[in-house]
Amino acid sequence: MVRRSKRYEENAKKIDPSVTYELDDALKILTSLKGAKFDETVEIAVCLGIEAKRSDQQVRGAVSLPKGIGKSLRVIAFAEGENAVKAKAAGAVEVGSGDLAQKILDGWLDFDVAIATPDMMKHVGRLGKVLGPQGKMPSPKAGTVTADVATAVSEFAAGKIEFRNDAGGNLHAPVGKKSFSVGALKENVEAFLNHVRTLRPASTKGNFILKVAISTTMSPGILLNVKN
Repeated sequence: MVRRSKRYEENAKKIDPSVTYELDDALKILTSLKGAKFDETVEIAVCLGIEAKRSDQQVRGAVSLPKGIGKSLRVIAFAEGENAVKAKAAGAVEVGSGDLAQKILDGWLDFDVAIATPDMMKHVGRLGKVLGPQGKMPSPKAGTVTADVATAVSEFAAGKIEFRNDAGGNLHAPVGKKSFSVGALKENVEAFLNHVRTLRPASTKGNFILKVAISTTMSPGILLNVKN
């Protein structure tokens, strides 16, 4: 049985689990909850009406939120020559090709996002078992395999978020910090959901977005009333 903290239990009393709240109301409640001693991340969870085991119904992407996520990310780039110079200038903490791949195989994982130019996939391909489970494997769908490596590095370093559905058909992503204003969080949540709607697989049937909840790192979730 999961044991909850007194703070969690107090916060849970302010949320009716049987109610789906309008976004404004949910964010007002969320930002008013008793918080931890650090600036908690506000997270969104989206339950999708997909068959997660089907390859043609995978939902994966990346989006730059209008108000950012309140933190910068450590980005590495697989690139050579001029592209390597551009990636480093754009803010990549580490740039390389086969040498960088070997460094990761040897256990180095001190980064948040990996970017690669298409010609570098010959090196990146062997990292699937290492980066795949962590959600760090470069992918064209997520915008992390691209010829425009400088733009990708700068966008992800500034907080562009990458997401993909899990085995249960759910998406999880950060949408800001608890210290953000309600207005800023609202813009980010709406931008994220609008982007997800554009990724609906053609083979899905019925409602695409089944359920949405927001929470902070240490709080209970609040269900949202959202449209498909």
